[in-house]
Amino acid sequence: MNMFLEHFPSEGKNQGWIEVVCGSMFSGKTEELLRRVKRARFANQKILLVKPSVDKRYSDKKVVSHQGSSQEARLVNSSLQILEVWNKERVVAIDEAQFFDEKIVEVCATLAKNGSRVIIAGLDMDFMGVPFGPMPNLLAIAEYVTKVHAVCLSCGNLAQFSHRIVKDQKQVMLGAVEEYEPLCRACYNKIKH
Repeated sequence: MNMFLEHFPSEGKNQGWIEVVCGSMFSGKTEELLRRVKRARFANQKILLVKPSVDKRYSDKKVVSHQGSSQEARLVNSSLQILEVWNKERVVAIDEAQFFDEKIVEVCATLAKNGSRVIIAGLDMDFMGVPFGPMPNLLAIAEYVTKVHAVCLSCGNLAQFSHRIVKDQKQVMLGAVEEYEPLCRACYNKIKH
């Protein structure tokens, strides 16, 4: 049974909208983004899949989930470049949205206004537990929001925090299981206080 229920009343009409999939590291955000893209591709919809050029962890030509799913993507250096490479695709999917500048909000609104279904995946909080980059504003303008959770590596409860296990204090630090672990609120608070 699919745990991500989708109900888009405007689907099939000539209207655009914005969907955001958010959560912590290892929660399945990119996996869900790719699932939605695959579903649209099966329906023969034109798709533009993009990711920020800063994210080259697994590939510089694909969006790749931690579980290994992948699809070809365009790398862009800025949010405005998404509009430059957009060729009226019906679906625009954006991975790692937290790494884009604040103009990503305007870009997504423009795409939706012009009839595109915009699917965004990104971390809603950084490693310090505060809202990450443009994500709060993207959540605010989205018609549909899906918050996914990882499993806390400490206690097994649902996890919504991305705890950084290395000493680097920069907000943007790309990483995987060697640098981050998902934690629930209680376990995260024990470590942080």
